[in-house]
Amino acid sequence: MGDAVEPGGEAPKPIQSRTSRWRGALVIAALVAVAGPWGRADAALVAGIVIALVGAAEFLRPARTISKWLIQICVVLLGLRLDLGMLRDSVVDGLGLAVGTIVGAIVMGLLLGRAFRTGRETSTLITCGTAICGGSAIVAVGGAIGASASVMSVAIGAIFCLNALGLWVLPMIGHALSLSDVQFGQWAGVALHDIASVGGASKGYGGSAFEVATVVKLTRVVWITPLALLAPWFVRGGSSTQARSPFPWFIVAFLLASVIRTAMPVVAQWSDTVAEVSGVGFQAALFMIGLGISRQVVRLVGWRALAQATVLWVLLAGVSLAVIAWRPEPAASPTSSGQRTSEVTVTPE
Repeated sequence: MGDAVEPGGEAPKPIQSRTSRWRGALVIAALVAVAGPWGRADAALVAGIVIALVGAAEFLRPARTISKWLIQICVVLLGLRLDLGMLRDSVVDGLGLAVGTIVGAIVMGLLLGRAFRTGRETSTLITCGTAICGGSAIVAVGGAIGASASVMSVAIGAIFCLNALGLWVLPMIGHALSLSDVQFGQWAGVALHDIASVGGASKGYGGSAFEVATVVKLTRVVWITPLALLAPWFVRGGSSTQARSPFPWFIVAFLLASVIRTAMPVVAQWSDTVAEVSGVGFQAALFMIGLGISRQVVRLVGWRALAQATVLWVLLAGVSLAVIAWRPEPAASPTSSGQRTSEVTVTPE
């Protein structure tokens, strides 16, 4: 018989192959269903999580790689919506908030780590992930201090749970408090952990929240490099375990895109299309982020790490919300700088 298997031989695996193909088809169908212009950021994240947890381990690594590149491409595209004047106004207005909340989050996070006895490495990674930009900061700082894969998984898992929660909770609070689009954009850029969630939540809020939130988050992302340099001295009292700290080069590309927008005003006519494409890209990235979670990561997250991450996140979100709601709203948003263009003007409903 042609299909006979010799003793000790390996049997054909048609069933496994068909299962893999069906899973691939399911992933593609779900991605199209939730990541298009008709989709929602929160639905995209949930769909990715559900598919990952019911058994899609083969997509774990590619999902993380794709989400990373999607986020960076979408950020660069947003540079085409902001000329240098708009960018300058937003950075100047949010610089004090960025520095204050980053320093405050780091100090409070390390103190909470001691209180909950999380462990110095885990505490440092949770703190940096909350203060800067979630998983990207955790991976960068974790590499600098020589953290094990299990420690980084615990930190990423704790941050991921809260980031998913914030994607729903923050817009609800923003609408309940009648925050303007600029105020919500500033708050989302500070309180949400990763860029994809910032883009997803702020895009759904409306107005200029999308651009404001992205710029605010980018002013925090640039802190990855100095933190990666300083973290080894705190954790081990020695030098970094990697020769060169990572630098978010996509921010340079974002600035170049803003230069193009400034030098070529005709680019402004594509503003709505760019916003739509980048919004869809962020939703697809959220789906991939959800798809990149694993059962092992969920099991590894203990109560101490989750407690530290939760308390730190609530404090950061609460304090930043109070500051943003209390201080006068800036007269010019990132969608207006000296001149207001029709393609980014929001018509009241």
